[in-house]
Amino acid sequence: MIIIRVKDFVDEPTFPIQYSQLMKNKRNTIFEEQAEVLANVSHDGEQCIMRLKAPKTAQSAKPGQFVHIRVSDALPLRRPISIMLTDPEKGTIDLLYKKIGEGTYQLGERKKGETLPMLGPIGVPFDLSDTDKRYVLIGGGVGVPPMIFVADQLVHQADVVLFAGSEVPFPFALKPSTFMLPGVTGNTTLTISSLEARGIACRLASNAGLYGCYEGHVPDLARDYLLALSDEEKARCVLLSCGPHPMLHAVAKLGRELGISTQLSLEEYMACAIGGCAGCVVKTMEDGQEKYRRVCVDGPVFDAGILPEFA
Repeated sequence: MIIIRVKDFVDEPTFPIQYSQLMKNKRNTIFEEQAEVLANVSHDGEQCIMRLKAPKTAQSAKPGQFVHIRVSDALPLRRPISIMLTDPEKGTIDLLYKKIGEGTYQLGERKKGETLPMLGPIGVPFDLSDTDKRYVLIGGGVGVPPMIFVADQLVHQADVVLFAGSEVPFPFALKPSTFMLPGVTGNTTLTISSLEARGIACRLASNAGLYGCYEGHVPDLARDYLLALSDEEKARCVLLSCGPHPMLHAVAKLGRELGISTQLSLEEYMACAIGGCAGCVVKTMEDGQEKYRRVCVDGPVFDAGILPEFA
């Protein structure tokens, strides 16, 4: 019998984030919790927001990480879902997911008081270490939650502006924004109320004709904003993005065009989600060498510059 170990064909990660710190203690960083459902609210467009009691995950989760959750007793395989918000004091986490398959439909059936086996937090988060930067967040669909988590963490610490796109009604309370943003004109007026209350500038985009939203793709809205900045202001910016692959391609192209550092959070199908099966690998180019990284634990956040697919 031939035994092949994951380490035999997946190198140690070298993503530019402070890996010497993040990877110093790779063990005992993921918790298994019996997460109690505190709320599971349905919204238009098959969207749901779930709040879970998960104290260990809430205490240690960072923006860009996700949980691997068992949706029901009938489906043994867990589902990876990005973390949208945490409340370490209350020990809760919020998840936004869309019902698109059997697993997420069953997750939508879970009721208050039920418990769900969960692993978390998993993955490499966004690098938010340079508080002198302006973080421009671009999220699309179920890629919006990690951007909300980033914004929540950066408030009062660094400049941040968030652009969110959706083809179905946003599952949040919305209101006209009082923040003026360069390059954002016309009827692009609405923002997410909770972000506005915390002093976070935000605008929304949609191709579905949603009132108060930019008519078009969210990377185009972000582009209008960035082009209106001075060269000095653009030099301070970092792009952070999560969403469908076509959107990530557009964000990576925008970053290259304007010479702005870009971090992408990738979405991939996952089996184990803890690095054992290597079923979610993505090709990278690092120091002139082709490597394969696991999206679950070497990502999901990568510097766009090392991803040939987005070059």
